[in-house]
Amino acid sequence: MQPNQNPASLAGRTAVVTGGAQGIGLEIARSFVDAGARVVIGDLNMDAGVAAVEKLGGTDVARAVRCNVTESADVDALLAAAIDGFGSLDIMVNNAGITRDATMRTMTEEDFDLVISVHLKGTWNGTRKAATIMREAKRGAIVNISSLSGKVGMVGQTNYSAAKAGIVGMTKAAAKEMAHHGVRVNAIQPGLIRSAMTEAMPQKAWDQKMAEIPMQRAGEVTEVASVALFLASDMSSYMTGTVLEVTGGRFM
Repeated sequence: MQPNQNPASLAGRTAVVTGGAQGIGLEIARSFVDAGARVVIGDLNMDAGVAAVEKLGGTDVARAVRCNVTESADVDALLAAAIDGFGSLDIMVNNAGITRDATMRTMTEEDFDLVISVHLKGTWNGTRKAATIMREAKRGAIVNISSLSGKVGMVGQTNYSAAKAGIVGMTKAAAKEMAHHGVRVNAIQPGLIRSAMTEAMPQKAWDQKMAEIPMQRAGEVTEVASVALFLASDMSSYMTGTVLEVTGGRFM
């Protein structure tokens, strides 16, 4: 992979996006395709993955692979699909995630373990396996999706907040390990982003969150995707180990 003359371009590059069949992940994939990349989506829901490929422009620019990010072999197969299908692995976005919200008193051990496994182990699998490939090329960008919940902690999210905070620490540690190999590792912490999931929230909860946002509006998935594009591209060529908040100023 050669540096592009236009630092915002991803022409000639291949990206993998976990949890890429919908929501923020799909919008990140779309922004990458629009910038000239080919994208491989990893998702548990293959029907949604196939539909996403069509939305992105078909199999010439996108592929979908069923992937459980907690399974090492699944992540190996996902990255192999990028190399076999499009010739390289230049960008890795670890976005796959779930929520199992409950107060600490009522949360089950299973729901704690599952959220930690998907977010933290899943991001570790994606980061370490992508880094192994990228270090051979002496170049690559890894973007990990954390959350504002990992900065401040949210009621009912001891599992999710812990996992998302862990992603920040993991990102910084991996960035230090990989910097001299030419591989950059950065993270994004979205705040309240308008999606099917957040719009299903009770009105009272929505209003409470809105009151905390200086910009007085929710973010859009496109506003997270554009930051992912920045971190994946040469626009951020001298940035590694950073955490960018996309929050409208909430909890500065």
